Amino acid sequence: MFVCICRAVTEDEVHEHCDNGAYTIDDIADRCGAGEGCGTCLERLDDILSERAATSTTAA
Repeated sequence: MFVCICRAVTEDEVHEHCDNGAYTIDDIADRCGAGEGCGTCLERLDDILSERAATSTTAA
């Protein structure tokens, strides 16, 4: 599923960038451009980062 339509970035791609060290929306934007267009994806990007943070905190 696309997270960012402007840059055609999928949710899987966002997770891959996070796996490789992207910890903020700016990090993700630097790697693939998501979040730099119209801004519609910013909420979903924030949700993904929050979900990952909650999962890593719970797993630790």
